[in-house]
Amino acid sequence: MKKNILIMAIGLCCLSAVLSSCNYLNKKPDNLLTSDLIWGTRANAEAYLYNIYGYIKQTDGGDYSAMGASDESSVSIPGTNVRQMVAGNWSSVNAYFDYWDNYYTGIRSSFIFEDNIDKVPDSQLGATLKSQYKSEVRFLRGWFYWQLMKQYGPVVKLTGALSLNDDFNKYPRASFDDCKAYINQLMDQAATGLPDQWASSSNYGRPTKGACLAVKAQLALLAASPLWNGNPALSSLKNQDGTALAPATYDANKWKEAADAAKAVIDLNAYKLFTNLDNGGTQFDPYLSVRDLFLTNWNTEIIFSRNSWSYWGYTKCVSPGPGGYSIYNATQNVVDAFAMNNGRTIDDPQSGYVASNFAQSDGNNYWEHKKGQWNMYANREPRFYAYILYNGRPVLPAPTIDDKNYYSSAANIDGTGRVEFYYNGKSGPKATGASNNITGYNVLKNVSPADNIRQDQATYRPFILIRYAEILLDYVEALNEYDPGNPNIVTYLNLVRSRAGLPGIQSVYPAAVGNKDLMRKYILRERQVELCFESDRYFTLVRMLLLGTDENQTIYGLNVNTDDQGQGFLFAGFYNKTLFQKRVWNNKMYLFPISQYQLDRDRALVQNPGW
Repeated sequence: MKKNILIMAIGLCCLSAVLSSCNYLNKKPDNLLTSDLIWGTRANAEAYLYNIYGYIKQTDGGDYSAMGASDESSVSIPGTNVRQMVAGNWSSVNAYFDYWDNYYTGIRSSFIFEDNIDKVPDSQLGATLKSQYKSEVRFLRGWFYWQLMKQYGPVVKLTGALSLNDDFNKYPRASFDDCKAYINQLMDQAATGLPDQWASSSNYGRPTKGACLAVKAQLALLAASPLWNGNPALSSLKNQDGTALAPATYDANKWKEAADAAKAVIDLNAYKLFTNLDNGGTQFDPYLSVRDLFLTNWNTEIIFSRNSWSYWGYTKCVSPGPGGYSIYNATQNVVDAFAMNNGRTIDDPQSGYVASNFAQSDGNNYWEHKKGQWNMYANREPRFYAYILYNGRPVLPAPTIDDKNYYSSAANIDGTGRVEFYYNGKSGPKATGASNNITGYNVLKNVSPADNIRQDQATYRPFILIRYAEILLDYVEALNEYDPGNPNIVTYLNLVRSRAGLPGIQSVYPAAVGNKDLMRKYILRERQVELCFESDRYFTLVRMLLLGTDENQTIYGLNVNTDDQGQGFLFAGFYNKTLFQKRVWNNKMYLFPISQYQLDRDRALVQNPGW
């Protein structure tokens, strides 16, 4: 009797931790996982399901793909893992961001849940919900495999839970095509039991049929891209028995498959691009549309999101000192990618871009530059002002005038809180405290004006993992590769551009229409801007075999380490484009190394090439 009470007490404590904390359970003994305690009640079974959701990694600023590993950003603290990575200081022994165990623990938990959920009494959990929950864990299992493939390539395909005493040496890696087929199978199975959309806000954050189709679309795009579509550099990737793990030949039809998969999401008619009109606005405002789509509790652009994440921590890290940490810094590379408000790129002689001197007047719209700001920031597109914090621009998460003045030196106090990124400014490298901006820019995306970093306050918003704009860009990219004359390329690309307040691509760059190479350039640029700091830039450069180019490994910022000579915002020397970092690259880095720990555990595993 005492033994049973003890087991029950331990189990209830564990479940209480799941329900009351954002820290999820890690490895659990089989006798607890399969006990009647877990599957005897609806509450306990649902707690176990929510625990599986906890293995989703939100790719916020703390993840390499969102901050620091591509050309769009850097992390200001030198010793962080992502800084070690871009310096070339990593291997299978110190395998940074090694998510292998995390995802396989989630996969194992998904099998256990699916195998046991029917044990819950029907009086507590009916057949309809049991079927729905099985669909959810199949989606999660496919999601975990999809994340593993993005990072490591082909992985070990499991079709059931392994016991803790199982011989891991029996499990080699499956081929890329086998892993892809398995994920597609899981998504198809999950989709049959999930709705197009959830009717109740209490279900936001759960997968839908659209989320299943979106994962299939993203996977198809990866399979069509140069990394995995007949890449000769992966010809040596074979299992110990000689089984090839990477596709050996190029298949142009994979681009059609990717386009069709993205179009399947579009044809659901379940999603649309968010605008401020969906948030109570009475007149379309491109700035509020591209800013606030990340700040609403839910909107019709979100396909899949993580509803529990450290939004306060993210805000603190992207915000400038003295209230913020200024850890996540945008680069001059991404600043230069944003178009002018006429839709032209800054290297276009017709764009009107000026890289020198101070603006002599305010911009035409409230969100644009102000007189006295550097001309580099004048007349840029709305997304630039929504996503980039630059020298002299007011700090966003500082609601009151007093809060805003907190971020200004005595000579600059004017109630607007203009950020001071120059060397001896309050947010510059010389400033005391955590602030340590190293490029002259901070990330502003996903930051709310209702936040108050001085008071350590942040307003809730979900973390978006997949959104409709990404699917539209997936579609036009794939379509352009196999059918460059298709009019849908212009139609769907312009949906993204018009929401951002830009004219159609055909009116700005008519020569790109029907020209595969030129249109690819503008589509990839659109991805770079629209999806900046959302992990897409890293994975796009990886799958296109572009991350290792000199252009994308040479990182620029501004002249942040020169004193302003008493001129403050009027110090022109601050705005000199400065080489910040020449990163170290080796082509083996297109795939992560499998950690030595995993190789020692499973002798059937083979390492990725070059590691």
